[in-house]
Amino acid sequence: MSGLIARYRDRLPVTAATPIVTLDEGATPLLRADRLAAAAGLRLGSVHLKFEGANPTGSFKDRGMTLAMSKALEEHSRGVLCASTGNTAASAAAYSARAGLRCVVFLPRGAVAAGKLAQAMMHGAEIVDVPGNFDEALAAALAVAAEQGFTVVNSSNPYRIEGQKTAAFEVVEALGRAPDFQFMPVGNAGNITAYWKGYKELGGARPKMMGFQAAGAAPLVLGHAVKNPKTLATAIRIGDPYSRAGALAARDESGGAIAAVSDAEIVAAYRFLAREEGVFCEPASAAGVAGLLKLARAGRKPRGVVVCVLTGHGLKDPETAQKTPCRRRTFRAGRRFQL
Repeated sequence: MSGLIARYRDRLPVTAATPIVTLDEGATPLLRADRLAAAAGLRLGSVHLKFEGANPTGSFKDRGMTLAMSKALEEHSRGVLCASTGNTAASAAAYSARAGLRCVVFLPRGAVAAGKLAQAMMHGAEIVDVPGNFDEALAAALAVAAEQGFTVVNSSNPYRIEGQKTAAFEVVEALGRAPDFQFMPVGNAGNITAYWKGYKELGGARPKMMGFQAAGAAPLVLGHAVKNPKTLATAIRIGDPYSRAGALAARDESGGAIAAVSDAEIVAAYRFLAREEGVFCEPASAAGVAGLLKLARAGRKPRGVVVCVLTGHGLKDPETAQKTPCRRRTFRAGRRFQL
């Protein structure tokens, strides 16, 4: 058997009685990004991309879902339930199909990218449309789960965080050390919490954790919840992060920062990664890279080894990709075509 639980069993809360539900998640590439390093004014070889879009359903959510679903099966759950901006729903649907469990997903109406919605539908999830944003969908999901005895597989589930911490293990294994800085997007804040947990468990040197929120959905930057979060980066369009305390602890304990980037900066980084590094991530994934470039422009370049976490694949959000300008012409038979 392969997958995260098999590789890191001694570091995860599983026993011989835990049935393993896996799609062979994890082991995602850490890609050297020299053009990004050059754009940020850093030395070549110092910047790397942890591309979590290479997970089975195309996002980092699979890391936590393998463990959350395995434990739900062990505990004889009636089924699983989550609220989602898309990636959690897609992952929960796939892993529940693998486990043979019922899956119900609460989605903010009209706020889920097409690629993610298609995945949840194809894997057989039951979809509940919530007229409101993610925070309202999560409140509804938690209430229904408590009333009807379903297992919640949002990052409120501690097994999700346990599974996601393994990404930090992989970064250290690939580099032979912890990076000096880690740049990443922050939405519901479970991922930055999980990475920091992983680095702490490994001991030794730890990176400064640099989290970036979209300017229109930046409650951790503002210091208060945002009632109507707005950003094209749907994966981080969250106004009241569940894992707020964990994210702030990661920032403070590491000596890092949580800051905001504009949608324009996110889109510029998203396009840069695709055109210059050959890496197609979803827009929210590029928030950390946007933050790195913003700091570099402000003369606050990080020193040492930098890892930027890209949380999801670009095919998750085809609508945004299709708005990207490109040179496009029509071939006409019988006419000379000049390249």
